[in-house]
Amino acid sequence: MSADPAGSDRLSVGALVGAGCFSAVAGFFGGGMIAVLVAKFVGSYQGCKPPEGLPACNWGSYALVGMIAGVVLLPLVSIIRLTSRRS
Repeated sequence: MSADPAGSDRLSVGALVGAGCFSAVAGFFGGGMIAVLVAKFVGSYQGCKPPEGLPACNWGSYALVGMIAGVVLLPLVSIIRLTSRRS
């Protein structure tokens, strides 16, 4: 990561935006996949048999919530971790 030319330990805005955008893409797909796995477990617990070719019952609503959560939470956590003070 590139640091400010002033010599401080803070990361530049460009580095934070880059890390946030990269982790947003990863959070979008990762959150969706984890949510579909949760949908599969919930459907199995409820005794729901998914239609042929689909991973789980109501997988779309679970995937949407997981994608939104992933695209918000993963960049938030990564930027907080990048900007926190190192001991």
